[in-house]
Amino acid sequence: MGETTWTLFCNNSNCSKETGKTCSSGFSSILNPYSCLNHAFIISVDMLLLLVASLIIVCKLSSKKIATNSQSQRISSLTILSEIYNGILSVVYLALGIWTIFQKLDMDHTVLPMDRWLVLLFQGLSWLGLVISVSMKQLNLPCTIAVKSCSIFAFLHAVFLCISSLLEAIADSTVPMKIILDVSSFPGSILFLSCAFRGYGSKDTDPNGDFDACYAPLQGEEHDSTDETSFNHNITPFANAGVLSKMSFWWLNPLLHKGKEKILENKDIPTLQTSCRAKACYLKHMDQLREQKQRKSSGSTSMLSIIVYSHWKPMLTSGFFALIKVLTLSTGPLFLRAFIAVVQGKETFKYEAYVLTLGLLIAKCLESLSERQWFFITRMVGLQLRSTLSAAIYQKQLQLSNAAKMTHSPGEIVSYVTVDAYRIGEFPYWFHQIWATSLQFCLALFLVYSSVELATFAALATIILIVVASYPLTKSQLKYYKKIILAQDKRLKAIAEALTNMKVLRLHAWEMHFQNIVESLRKDEFKWISGILSQKGYLLVLFWSSPIIVPAVTFWTCYLLGVPLNASNVFTFLASIRIVQDPVRLIPDIVQAFIGAKVALDRIVEFLEAPELGNRKSEQKCHEIFFDHSILIKCNEISWEINPSSKPAIRDVDLVVKPGEKIAICGEVGSGKSTLLAAALGEVPKCNGTVHVHGKVAYVSQTAWIQTGNIYFLDDPFSAVDAQTATSLFNEYVMRALFAKTVLLVTHQVDFLPAFDSVLLMSGGEIIEAGTYDQLLASSKKFQALVNAHNNTVGSEMDISRSSNWRAMASKDAIESIHVKEEPIMAGGEQLIKQEERETGDTGFKPYLQYLRHLKGFLYFTLAVLLHVVFIIGQLIQSYWLASEIQSSQVSKRELLTVFTVIGCSLSIFLLLRSFYVVLLGCGASESIFSTLLKSLFRAPMSFYDSTPVGRILSRVSIDLSTIDLEMAFKLSLGVGSAMQTYFSFIVLAMLAWPVAFVIIPMIYLTIILQRHYYASAKELMRINGTRKSSVASHLAESIAGAMTIRAFGGEDRFFSKNMNLIDANASPDFYNFSANEWLIQRLEILCAIVLSSSALSMTLIPLGSSASGLIGMALSYGLSLNVFLVFYVKYQCFLSNDVVSVERLEQYMHIPSEAPEVIEENRPPHDWPCVGKVDIRNLKVLEKCQLREAVQAKEGGLNSFGKLVEFDEPMKLMNKKESLFGQLVQEYWSRSS
Repeated sequence: MGETTWTLFCNNSNCSKETGKTCSSGFSSILNPYSCLNHAFIISVDMLLLLVASLIIVCKLSSKKIATNSQSQRISSLTILSEIYNGILSVVYLALGIWTIFQKLDMDHTVLPMDRWLVLLFQGLSWLGLVISVSMKQLNLPCTIAVKSCSIFAFLHAVFLCISSLLEAIADSTVPMKIILDVSSFPGSILFLSCAFRGYGSKDTDPNGDFDACYAPLQGEEHDSTDETSFNHNITPFANAGVLSKMSFWWLNPLLHKGKEKILENKDIPTLQTSCRAKACYLKHMDQLREQKQRKSSGSTSMLSIIVYSHWKPMLTSGFFALIKVLTLSTGPLFLRAFIAVVQGKETFKYEAYVLTLGLLIAKCLESLSERQWFFITRMVGLQLRSTLSAAIYQKQLQLSNAAKMTHSPGEIVSYVTVDAYRIGEFPYWFHQIWATSLQFCLALFLVYSSVELATFAALATIILIVVASYPLTKSQLKYYKKIILAQDKRLKAIAEALTNMKVLRLHAWEMHFQNIVESLRKDEFKWISGILSQKGYLLVLFWSSPIIVPAVTFWTCYLLGVPLNASNVFTFLASIRIVQDPVRLIPDIVQAFIGAKVALDRIVEFLEAPELGNRKSEQKCHEIFFDHSILIKCNEISWEINPSSKPAIRDVDLVVKPGEKIAICGEVGSGKSTLLAAALGEVPKCNGTVHVHGKVAYVSQTAWIQTGNIYFLDDPFSAVDAQTATSLFNEYVMRALFAKTVLLVTHQVDFLPAFDSVLLMSGGEIIEAGTYDQLLASSKKFQALVNAHNNTVGSEMDISRSSNWRAMASKDAIESIHVKEEPIMAGGEQLIKQEERETGDTGFKPYLQYLRHLKGFLYFTLAVLLHVVFIIGQLIQSYWLASEIQSSQVSKRELLTVFTVIGCSLSIFLLLRSFYVVLLGCGASESIFSTLLKSLFRAPMSFYDSTPVGRILSRVSIDLSTIDLEMAFKLSLGVGSAMQTYFSFIVLAMLAWPVAFVIIPMIYLTIILQRHYYASAKELMRINGTRKSSVASHLAESIAGAMTIRAFGGEDRFFSKNMNLIDANASPDFYNFSANEWLIQRLEILCAIVLSSSALSMTLIPLGSSASGLIGMALSYGLSLNVFLVFYVKYQCFLSNDVVSVERLEQYMHIPSEAPEVIEENRPPHDWPCVGKVDIRNLKVLEKCQLREAVQAKEGGLNSFGKLVEFDEPMKLMNKKESLFGQLVQEYWSRSS
């Protein structure tokens, strides 16, 4: 029965066991689109797809659910395209099957065998069923899963049909209609796949979706906005773009057009979609962290596994695009071999050249589309990962224990965000390069084996030796990276401390001392910088020499083994090597990215695992008026160290403060006064006892972090002002404005103590005395000694009202007597801290020239460029020698290979010299730029530090300087080199196929237009990204300094929300920046594909003869690498444009107007001075009092008339008034500090 059925199906019961075209046996018969086994396999798959599609349709028709949402009924353009394309394809399949039946009836008078027409009908029916099922909406979950599964299965089925049909078409040299339909099913399956996953995917790109319903906004987020962080509600067009728009980056056109018309500003940049914002990324990270802790209740969590679980889906999608890119790229040598065969007169059918040209164009366009999506998606993942880590680091520093702060300095924490998080964010971009390069290499080996046979093993052995030789360099580079990170942390810590305390350094004339310390730390760091640059230079020489060494070794092996060398196999081999040439050249960058990410992740993980403030026993309850006390502290030990053997900072504390009481804490330095306040705030990790604080807390430190509350902890806030100002502030605010508040004041100013209800005297970590001022003055000798010492040292010039008298006067009316003069607010004033400046417009070559002017930079760069030109010309000569003489009978194979090898060895020497000068360029520029920057910063006037947040400076001396140290020199060299390589490829194509010049010239014109269109927006995006990155660093640095105050006020959520807004504001221009890069590269690649296809077609149509096959092979090998060269060129141009912004930002602070020089040479005394021990003072004038004091005394009421406000207005208005006391004060301050 089975044999009869097979006979009806295939007309021969034994054909499955026979060898023949139609019924061959084995695996090859399944790949043969004409075999019965192939038809049976396809029909079986079609029946399965048709069955599942029918079930989906029946399930949908039987469902009574009716969609009421009009938006859900909207059909996208992608769905319409899929329905039209695949509908036409299915109809053509059915029509061809019916036509085949009529043809068989007309010729054979029978429909047997059935396999030929049955496979067409089933293919058409299954494709039609998929069109209907995929286009359906509002499906339930099982049907949705079925649709997605069918689309994946159909895609794999189409891949099988496409590959088997192409192989058969190449083998038989015929292209029948069925082959065309089978190949056409591949793009149709991609449309199926896109519609299925887009139509039923998550709505995470919808900015108004249900994300906010799952995650409530953080406290204060709705009201927190600044110029840098306020969103303009202009969501990125990417969020609502269709698949075609996303694949072509068409959604980016509005922003690029706007950037062409005007200089982009912050308000012009749309915000990120919801799923890419810092809040979403951080909450997703925390969800994964909680899930992992639940799975591993006994073990520690792994940051790497959390990252993998959070981002595996987009990484898998990008891996799919990377696979398509590798497969399409690997078809290049096959096309080259086929074109050479056509030129040699071995074409298999009449119009083979046109078919090959069309296939080459499609393959290159598909390669471009897949690679652009690969890079774009991985950049998106890196952006989200960076935002996650930045938010996690900020949140951690708010909870960091004091012991951990000793290990992680503020400069280091800023470096974790500005350097380490960015390095980890770059790694996803390089991740797929690891396996993609390996797969590309394996495919290339397969092609190489088809060309040079056993000599392939020689090529493989050579490549393995090159990789093994690079291992010691990679290992030492990892060591250097770890060393440089530690050295950089030390330098940043020293710079941060110096910049923060610059006023103190100027007061004591310690600038040069601290500058020398920083320079010595920089010398230690520079040793590792030069080491890393040298290792990179060696790796570049090694891997750039591989495309020279491998062919030489392989060709000599062919010569020894007797493998024939001709134009076809030689240039197929060279094209295969060129496929892996640039991925192999990227190995040093991959190694560097991997090492940098590993070191950065280890540092961040160490920080995130640092101990937190575990003891938060201070219970703060607001509006609990029924408590009879505001502060209750009963502890036998209070210590900053958790170790039981450590000595406590305070012992035996029993303190109760009633509502409205004012308590002063005095004592010598180090007696534990500030520790007592910290314990009340819950900042001290070890408190053996009870700490209760009932009410809203306000904490005032010695720095300006002041907010409101009803319980005030004042940690000696008057220490930074003069006695008269301190008296005014104390009487006006502490005693009057805070009349009804509970106050706990730490102070060294004894004159304030009579006004307090109680005074605590501390010594040696204990409260040794407690009572009123009069009681302590009468009974405590230590307190008497403290008061007498103060009076003897500074006198008592303060006018402090005694407690009883003051409280008799104080009332609500007195408090309300503090009034201000309200005036209309007028525009035109300026603020002290201005918005960060950035370059605007096209600066041309200015930043590059600024970089090259340091320490013979022009000389080193010129020599490096000249050596690279020699290298390119040498490669051209080497290829031309091989192409012109490979078919020549006058040159022996030994002579041919000898000249080829000698040229290759000479090129390796030029590569070594080029890398040597690039290393010199990088080291010299790094040393000179840092030295100039450091001198400029330490000689800057105090007005610069008053108007510049420290975070702005730290971002430049960390991430920007790191870019100059390790990246700029090599990227500048490679950017220029890749540009020359690309244009040399154009020249080769134009020389060997002159008609293609008519295509190349317009293409170059279009390339220039596209680049100008791109750079008009891209440069501004890079600059905005730099300034917003500084905002993130500034906010982080300020939050570290005021972390205790933030915690005291319970403002963690508000400041964390502000930080996430700043992170998003920084991520937006970065997102558009790398999107614009892909936009540009994709369009240039399409142009290159057109040039390559035109070149190939013109060379096959021009009658050059079979003797010119070597030159044609050379031209096509260059043409096939054109896309790779172009991508390499544009990629490094984009990298270079990003890095050169660091040069611009550093230049802004390298030429700050300096204060007066320390030494004036013409005013210096003789070297032997003083020769006589005598001092002669002439015309000495001493200003006993500040000139401002005289102006104040002339003012009615003076500053000593408490309860009156002398003047009130905006700062700039007061400065512009001649009679303003404030303006005179500012002018005098600037005259003394400049």
